[in-house]
Amino acid sequence: MKQNIFKYYIKSVLENDKEPTSVYRFCNELKIKESEFYNHFASLDYLKSQIFLQFYNNTISLIQKEKGYISKSPKEKLLSYYFTFFEVLLLNRSYVLFSLNSGKNSLDKMVTLKSLKLAFKKFAADLIQDGNNHKNSLINKRPEGIFSEGAWIQLMFLLKFWMDDVSSDFEKTDIAIEKSVRTVFDLFDSSPFDSVIDFGKFLWKEKFSII
Repeated sequence: MKQNIFKYYIKSVLENDKEPTSVYRFCNELKIKESEFYNHFASLDYLKSQIFLQFYNNTISLIQKEKGYISKSPKEKLLSYYFTFFEVLLLNRSYVLFSLNSGKNSLDKMVTLKSLKLAFKKFAADLIQDGNNHKNSLINKRPEGIFSEGAWIQLMFLLKFWMDDVSSDFEKTDIAIEKSVRTVFDLFDSSPFDSVIDFGKFLWKEKFSII
C-alpha cells in the first residue's frame, strides 16, 4: 500500500498540475480510507518528504549491488551515490521539478527534503568515518559533522544544477559531479588549490549561480 500511495501521489500531482489540498481529498481520489493513509504517513507534508527519502533508499540499494562497492574508497562511493541518485531522479524528473520549483518558498523545500537530508548526512558521515579509520594520524582525520553538512550543501548545489541543466544527456551535471567531488575530497586532504581553481573555472564557464 505504501508504494501505491507514493505512485498515486506523484501521478495526481502531475496530472492535476497541483498538490492535493487535503488527506481527505487525496484518499477519495485514491479510493482508500483515511485510516489506511495514516497507517503510513502523518500528513501530506510527511508523505512528500518520504518520496525523496524513497529516492535515496533506491539509490543506496542500487549502489550496494555494484561489484566491489564495499572495497571502494569514500570518494568513489560518493561518486557512485551521486551518479546513481540522479539516474533515479531522472525517472521522476517532472515530479522533482514540480516539487522543488523556484516559486516555492525555502521553508516548503526544507520540509520536502527533510527526510532526505537526515539520511544523506548520515551516509556522508559514515563515508568520512570510514576514511578516518584508514588514517594513522589524528591530525589528518576530518570532522564527520562538518563533512556531512558540506556534502549536503554539495548535493543541493548539484540538484539545482541538474534541474537547470539543458545539456545533452545531462552531461554537464556529470562534469559538475566529478569536479565537485574531487574538490571536496582534495579540501579534506589539504591539497585544494588545483581542484578549486578547476571547479571555479567550470562554474564560471557555465555562469551558474546558487539561488
